[in-house]
Amino acid sequence: QVQLVESGGGLVQAGGSLRLSCTASGRTLDTYPMAWFRQAPGKEREFVAAINWSWGSTKYANSGMDRFTVYRDSTNDVLFLEMTSLKPEDTAVYYCAASAYAGSGIYSSVQDYHFWGQGTQVTVSS
Repeated sequence: QVQLVESGGGLVQAGGSLRLSCTASGRTLDTYPMAWFRQAPGKEREFVAAINWSWGSTKYANSGMDRFTVYRDSTNDVLFLEMTSLKPEDTAVYYCAASAYAGSGIYSSVQDYHFWGQGTQVTVSS
């Protein structure tokens, strides 16, 4: 069973920045396409960003296209989501996810991912 663990969330003022991290058991980061999703209270889980490190591919939701960056630290083998110019509407629990299938794919739907972390809370205040 693949296990994912997110960290780095917290309280930040509007316009500020945060960097979230995701670690996985085994060789998950090298094997599976991965993504970040977020879920605000009373809302459905929505796509934020995805990456296939082996193929050098990334994909972003329009909401974070020019503010968020997903990348892997090759030295530490950790997946990151760097968020800048944060807005109150970015407030949500952020989840790391991984596909069960290795390959060149990059996906943006909840149904395309099979392994999920417990989430880390991001709160942006005005």
